[in-house]
Amino acid sequence: MLTGFREFILRGNVIDLAVAVVIGAAFTGVVNALVGSVINPAIGALFNAETLAEALPVVIPTLSGGEAIMYFGAVIGAVLNFLIVAAVVYVALVAPMNHLRRVAEKRRQAGATEAEPAPPTELELLSEIRDLLAKRDAAS
Repeated sequence: MLTGFREFILRGNVIDLAVAVVIGAAFTGVVNALVGSVINPAIGALFNAETLAEALPVVIPTLSGGEAIMYFGAVIGAVLNFLIVAAVVYVALVAPMNHLRRVAEKRRQAGATEAEPAPPTELELLSEIRDLLAKRDAAS
């Protein structure tokens, strides 16, 4: 049981995934700070609010006669966080990996066309079978 666990942990995929989670968590903190400290106040200024969390308030009546306030600016802030993280992940990870995959595929295709001879035609195969049968009959 311990051997199987060790093999599982030492697989490259598990280590890569662990590193990705740690880096992603750290990067999310950087993006949250950027959005919370720079972008939110800048956009909030357009709506006369201190931050996006207080922007675009909508007051709705409650059943008890009071009021509740929904802040749609907070949703905009969350969408901005997502878009920034997605853009950076795409530029930093996905685009380079796609490029490397295309380069590797081109190299593989170039090597395959040079290294592999064309497969024999049906006529060549039939001729080879005929010759082998003739040798076998001559030897008997």
